[in-house]
Amino acid sequence: MTEGWHNDDYLILFDGTESKEWEISYEFESRLPGYRLIGLFSWEDFIVIDSSNGSVFRIPTVPMIEERKEEWNGLSEVQNLQSDERFTSKIKWYTKPLIFGGSPNDESNLSWVSHEDHSKLVKYWNDLYIELSK
Repeated sequence: MTEGWHNDDYLILFDGTESKEWEISYEFESRLPGYRLIGLFSWEDFIVIDSSNGSVFRIPTVPMIEERKEEWNGLSEVQNLQSDERFTSKIKWYTKPLIFGGSPNDESNLSWVSHEDHSKLVKYWNDLYIELSK
């Protein structure tokens, strides 16, 4: 795993083995079939590759749905990430995700979680999103 600042964005990039492990943890096969996980962009979006054509996209962690994908051409510009010990091994998490009305400006809505907890939270809130969308 490589993480750090690229310009104003914090990136977490996984190597091949880590990528597969996190795909399993986030349940990519059932939630985003056809995409491979590369990493996280500014803690709020997954960086993914479309397995069919190699295009790179950002997809929100919540809701983790293909309809929200945005093409991202920035991966080719990433060379050396500037590490920042304040954020190493932490992921910013909005206690009430933005799609559910949480505010990114409310300090009480912000917490820092481990990667393992992040995967549990992403699955929980995505399940809730799917249930409420029915």
